[in-house]
Amino acid sequence: MVRIVVATAAQGSTERWHRALQDALPQHDVRAWQAGDAPVGAQYAVVWSPPDALFQVERELKAVFNLGAGVDGVMALPSLPPQLPVLRLEDAGMAPQMAEYVIHHLAWLSRGLETYAKQQRAAQWAPLPAIRYDEWPVGVMGLGQLGAHVARAVAALGYPVAGWARSPHTLQGVSTYAGDDQLGAFLARTRVLVNLLPLTPQTTGIIDAALLRQLRPEAVVINIARGAHVVDADLLAALDAGHVQAAVLDVFNQEPLPSDHPYWAHPRVRVTPHVAAATLEDDALRQIVERIERLERGEAVSGVVNRATGY
Repeated sequence: MVRIVVATAAQGSTERWHRALQDALPQHDVRAWQAGDAPVGAQYAVVWSPPDALFQVERELKAVFNLGAGVDGVMALPSLPPQLPVLRLEDAGMAPQMAEYVIHHLAWLSRGLETYAKQQRAAQWAPLPAIRYDEWPVGVMGLGQLGAHVARAVAALGYPVAGWARSPHTLQGVSTYAGDDQLGAFLARTRVLVNLLPLTPQTTGIIDAALLRQLRPEAVVINIARGAHVVDADLLAALDAGHVQAAVLDVFNQEPLPSDHPYWAHPRVRVTPHVAAATLEDDALRQIVERIERLERGEAVSGVVNRATGY
């Protein structure tokens, strides 16, 4: 029998995952952890935005499972032991949701659906010219499992799609760029920028004035990765100047987004409350259970975060 602790930012979420894991692993001891608990000698922790105190108390952990694709919140904790493996979820049902979100907003803008919504309110019948896909080249930053899925899904609709990542990738039907040397060429051919980068010290603030200036005119920014990728003042300035036509933002530097933030009322910004994709519990549970069983048998597992790159 092994001991597993569950710790998330919300007590209700902790209890829900505790029940699900205990049902899936009845032979093991699963505990819902909260600050102030005495150490139980847990071998595994299942977490989402856990308090740093968890790693101060539980010193016998063999691995940490993060309930999401983004691991920046865990990796930044001061008490996380440097050699402790952190495992991220691989998709867990998020990729199709991400693609659907991007395609919805891309179609809304490229096909003039907002114009048709205004026409309906005015009882006007005025068809727009047919879409020319080559006028809407899409660029996906970040080509992990989520980014690659989004890039392929958009390309399948006929939009010219390119992808950029820190290291080289090959995707059928998608032009790929890699590294700082090729970032400029990637941006120069991109009108619709979709951000799916991991958040690391190197990517924090990457969507700034210098980057935005390199996009094609009437650009669109879709951010579904992390709010800290964006320098808010620079994006607002680019929107006001008209170089960026629209921004679709699902993640923010501060969440919930403060009620007085300029994004709420900006006519060129569409705000959603971090809902582009949700972890599907059944998929996540299956991944975690399978990996715990493999680790207990001494077998290798996928999804281990590279401490050097942060993803």
